[in-house]
Amino acid sequence: MRARIYQPARTAMQSGQAKTHHWVLDFGPQSPRELDPLMGWTSSDDTQSQVRLRFETREAAEEYARRHGIETVVLRPKKRAPNVRPMGYAENFSVTRRGAWTH
Repeated sequence: MRARIYQPARTAMQSGQAKTHHWVLDFGPQSPRELDPLMGWTSSDDTQSQVRLRFETREAAEEYARRHGIETVVLRPKKRAPNVRPMGYAENFSVTRRGAWTH
């Protein structure tokens, strides 16, 4: 049984960092997907690939995997740099604004 431990990235619909602070343990597929001849749907008899476990820390996820004899691969998160502009949108409404209001 092989699994991966990772910290999920934010979705395209999020602007903040919600739901990205926990760690996830996902099981990899053990059998290939098959094509159903009647409907054309893909299916698999592997139910472990549907399991997703959440943990507060990476160490907790690794300890769980070690206790249950699960072979894991840990993927380290890539932190993004903060995007803070010195004169952002709020500067348009500042009382100490320099220059004429143009829009």
